[in-house]
Amino acid sequence: MSYGDNPQKMVSDLLATIKIEDFINKDALIGIKPNLVVAKPSSSGATTSPELVEGVIRYLKAKGFKNIVILESSWVGEKTAKAFEICGYTKIAKDLGIPLIDLQKDTYTAYFIEGMELNICDQVMRLDYLINMPVLKGHCQTKITCALKNLKGCIPNKEKRRFHTLGLHKPIAYLNKVIKSDLIIVDGLMGDLNYEEGGNPVKMDRIIVGFDPVLIDSYAAYLLGYAPEEIEYIKIAEKIGVGSCLASKEQICELNENHTTQKIPHTREVEKLAKYIEEKDACSACYGSLIHALDRLREQGMLDILRERVSIGQGYKKVRGKGIGVGSCTKGFEKNVPGCPPTAREIIKVLKGETGNNL
Repeated sequence: MSYGDNPQKMVSDLLATIKIEDFINKDALIGIKPNLVVAKPSSSGATTSPELVEGVIRYLKAKGFKNIVILESSWVGEKTAKAFEICGYTKIAKDLGIPLIDLQKDTYTAYFIEGMELNICDQVMRLDYLINMPVLKGHCQTKITCALKNLKGCIPNKEKRRFHTLGLHKPIAYLNKVIKSDLIIVDGLMGDLNYEEGGNPVKMDRIIVGFDPVLIDSYAAYLLGYAPEEIEYIKIAEKIGVGSCLASKEQICELNENHTTQKIPHTREVEKLAKYIEEKDACSACYGSLIHALDRLREQGMLDILRERVSIGQGYKKVRGKGIGVGSCTKGFEKNVPGCPPTAREIIKVLKGETGNNL
């Protein structure tokens, strides 16, 4: 994982660290699957940053890979071609000579896995290597959306409708049994608080890279304030052998912890949560975790347990306080959530008194 506000450099450093070029045949057809669910820029919290995708393509080209395509199918009612244009991908394709494949116009084939029939776009199944590039964000039906759910853009529109009639969770899990994500690059730079379509972005300034979509999504759940077992499709995917949930923090490697402080944008919904915070020069990665934690408490009707504001930010490094502090910068506080940054799940545990800190 890497923190910062330079997507191209961050992803290049991560790919160089894992030496991704050692895993791919030079003649392989590489497909990049972003999340362009709607025709909105990444600043909305809905779609994958074009700068991040451009960074991946430039890295691959520099390593000698030439057969690269971008594939996507926006949600039902939205035109993928419009999303390519509005989200900045038409320009990337022109500048770097990368084909854009609109999966809404693709043919598809039925696949059968453990008694379940799934219709999948043919262009996806022709790939030699799939790079899954989801956005880390909330979702109104499944609580979160990340690597596992992002593959829903690899099926035709009528299949997307059918997934909803099946309850989403089981078909999402089994879809990942048929389609293998060879590499996952999570855009955690700017994701929406609780809605797939964007509109309430939370700046978190992080990129996560890994190979196991179940591990990635279980960690994403913690980041957004949930336990993995609360997300049904994660449980199902692990049970059917798609991957394994995060078992320990040792499985997470942070490439650069010295991320810079950024201005925190406040939308209307985020502003409602910000009134519970005392912030002094907070890094957006830490602040974003706190916003997600407060939103989980709001969902549970538990924000009233906060009898005082939560302090966060580098301005508290030398402060010894009696209140609640979040992050390593507030370690002098009587009650502190350690970490740089902590996950929303860890913050919730302290705020709810689950680790012995009673509010």
